[in-house]
Amino acid sequence: MSAYDEGTVQVGGSSLLSVNRRQLLKVATASAIGISGFEWLDDRTLDAAESGQPLNRFPRMVHEYFVGQVAEAHRRNVRAYSQLKSKADAEKYVRSVQRKIRECFGEEPDRTDLNARVTGVVQRDEYSIENVIFESRPGFPVTANLYVPKGREFPLPGVVGTCGHSTNGKAAEPYQAFAQGLAKLGYVCLIYDPIGQGERLQYVKEDLTSSVGVGVREHIYAGNQQFLTGDFFGMWRAWDGIRALDYLLTRKEVDSQRVGVTGNSGGGTMTTWLCGVEQRWTMAAPSCFVTMFRRNMENELPADTEQCPPKALAFGLDHADFVAAMAPKPVIVLAKEKDYFDVRGGKEAIERLKHLYRLLGAEDNVALFVGPTSHGYSQENREALYGWFNRAAGGSNPHDEPEITIDEDKTLRCTPKGQVARLQ
Repeated sequence: MSAYDEGTVQVGGSSLLSVNRRQLLKVATASAIGISGFEWLDDRTLDAAESGQPLNRFPRMVHEYFVGQVAEAHRRNVRAYSQLKSKADAEKYVRSVQRKIRECFGEEPDRTDLNARVTGVVQRDEYSIENVIFESRPGFPVTANLYVPKGREFPLPGVVGTCGHSTNGKAAEPYQAFAQGLAKLGYVCLIYDPIGQGERLQYVKEDLTSSVGVGVREHIYAGNQQFLTGDFFGMWRAWDGIRALDYLLTRKEVDSQRVGVTGNSGGGTMTTWLCGVEQRWTMAAPSCFVTMFRRNMENELPADTEQCPPKALAFGLDHADFVAAMAPKPVIVLAKEKDYFDVRGGKEAIERLKHLYRLLGAEDNVALFVGPTSHGYSQENREALYGWFNRAAGGSNPHDEPEITIDEDKTLRCTPKGQVARLQ
C-alpha cells in the first residue's frame, strides 16, 4: 500500500493528522478553489468543492428576496424604455424621471447667502488655485479649491468636481489630477470636500480626527440618523454640489452656458444624482458608479446611505434615469473593466440611454468609455473626460493628459487648523 493511500501527514518528522487518499484529493481540490485553513476538515465543504455547488453556509433568504424585488423593478424599467417609440415619448419620459427624482430627493432648501471667502491663493505657471470656503446652508461651511487658468480669454467653461471616498477629500491625487488637467486645458474647476472627508469632518475628537471614521462611516452615521427625521443624506450631499455650481457661476471667469460636473466613485454617485436634480449642467461625466441597482444587489455591493435614494425602486428608477434627466445634453459614462461597480450594468444603461437619445435626435450625445484597469479615476478615464468635455464645450480634442504636479494637502487647505469644526 502506498504511503498516500492511508496513513499520516508529516511535517518536519511530526505526525499531524490521519488522512486517506480521498481526503488528500479533497484538500487539493479545496486549495485550488481558494478554501484555506481548516475548512477542508468539513466534509460538507469538501463535497461542495468537489461538486462545484455553492457552500450556502448562511441563510440567503433575505438576500434572494431583495434580489427578486430589485429584479422586478429592473424589468419594469426595461419595459418603460422599450415602450418609447417617438420623440414625444422620449420627451415625456425625461420629464417624468425628473419629477420622480425630485420626489426621491425632496424639496430644495432655501438658497441662502453663500458667504463665500477666499482664504489663500496658490500661484502656478499655468493656473492659480484659490482656497475657498462657502456656506451651502447657514453655518454649514464647504471647503473647496478653485483652479483658474492663466493666459486665456475669459469667460471659460466651468466644471464642478465631486470627490470619491478619499480621506483627504479634494487633495487626493486623482482629484487634484483632473482639476489640474482641466485648468491646463482651459476650464475653471471648483472641487469641494464632501461631508465627512477632507476638511469637513462632522464628528471630531479633540485632536480633530473623526470619532466614527472618515468617509463611509461618517456618511452612514449621519444618513441613518436622518432617516428618523424623514430627511435624505443624499440631498444634503447633492445640495453642496448645487451650491458649488451657484458659487462657480458668481465668478466672472466662468461661462454660464458651458458648465459641467464630474466625479469618481462616491463622486461618481454625486455626479449621477446631480444630473438628475440640477438642470443647469450642459455636460457631465460620472466615473466608476453608473451600473444597475440589480447588479449591485446581485453582487451584494455595500452602499452608503446617500447611494440609496428613497422610493427610487418603487418609482421604477435606475441609474440610467438620473442621466436621462439631462437628455439630450452630452454625458459620458466612465467605467472600468475590473471595477466592483459592474461594467455589465454600465453597458445596459448606455443601451437604454442610446435608445432615448436616438429618439431625441442626439444619439451621439451619450457615450460609454471603459478603462482597462480597476476602480479609480485613472489617467485613461481622465483623458476620456477631457476629450468629451472639449467636444461638448467647443474646444480641441486632446489625446494626452497635461503634466500633473501633485500638491501637498496643506497647500490646498482652506481652514487654519485643517477642519471646519475649528472655524470661529
